[in-house]
Amino acid sequence: MQTRTPGVIFFQIHRSKDAGLRLDRFLASNISDHSRSRIQTWIRSGCVLVNGTQRKTGYALELNDEIQVDPPEEEPSLHVLHPEPMDLDILYEDEQIVVINKPAGLVIHPGVGNSTGTLVHGLLYHFQALSDLNGAVRPGIVHRLDRDTSGIILIAKTNQAHAHLADQFQNREVKKEYSGLTWGIWPETEGEINKPIGRRKKDPTTYCVSGEGKPSFTRFEVEKQLRHLALVSFFPKTGRTHQIRVHAAHMGFPIFGDEIYGGGLAKTRGFLPEFTHLYKQEMNRFNRHALHARRLEFLHPEKKEPVIFETPLPKEYLNLVNSIESFYEG
Repeated sequence: MQTRTPGVIFFQIHRSKDAGLRLDRFLASNISDHSRSRIQTWIRSGCVLVNGTQRKTGYALELNDEIQVDPPEEEPSLHVLHPEPMDLDILYEDEQIVVINKPAGLVIHPGVGNSTGTLVHGLLYHFQALSDLNGAVRPGIVHRLDRDTSGIILIAKTNQAHAHLADQFQNREVKKEYSGLTWGIWPETEGEINKPIGRRKKDPTTYCVSGEGKPSFTRFEVEKQLRHLALVSFFPKTGRTHQIRVHAAHMGFPIFGDEIYGGGLAKTRGFLPEFTHLYKQEMNRFNRHALHARRLEFLHPEKKEPVIFETPLPKEYLNLVNSIESFYEG
């Protein structure tokens, strides 16, 4: 049973089929406009009480439990967001979702040092309706790509679509594929990297493999081994920040051009002079890390049918690979 007072939602567990359910799952299925991950945040922050007591997200409900949900007020906007004209490569659009091919160098949403010129500003210019589950400064944003990672990003127009998609990401049901150019000679042509990832204590803006981190899984397939580099497909099952870059670096094969995780200019040293010159030249010309989100598969939030979107490597990425291969062959 559900009752409401202004701003507060109450539930009481009367049905035997609800007894034993996780608290977060029960709320996610009964509050359709919010994702499970968002509800979990409410639970952890004390916005959800069971019988007047704060419980964990995995608390098993019992008959006659009384649940009080007091959603936090909408976070104040850190920036006054204004639509900005922006050329967007829109791969698909309907009433629920938008799929965009993001160029490298484009920041997803406003933050420290990025108050204008983000993807969000472009979305506000192009679309009248965007979900607001992620707050005022992240309308429509269901997941993220790093600034210098190109490729497919999924946008939600409605809160119900956002909640449905966010739960798919949370439950690891979204299939993601990335193309990367890495350093090194991989000893195996395929495999899985199963290493937990957490923030670096010395620099919490970056990440590392850590026993105290969150479970993280990335499958890989080496598509083509080059002389000192490799073209690798990555299939992350979890969605940790910088996951592919951290996992690749931990294995000893950092992404080409990734200054943060050991794949930058320092990595060009130690080769014959002609190779060092080539790699420095191409890295400076490319001016980012070589990672591209090429494929995304998920259930459409309204049709409930699988949909697949793909985008080829951008021109500058192809030029990088072709230039290096041509040098090898010459």
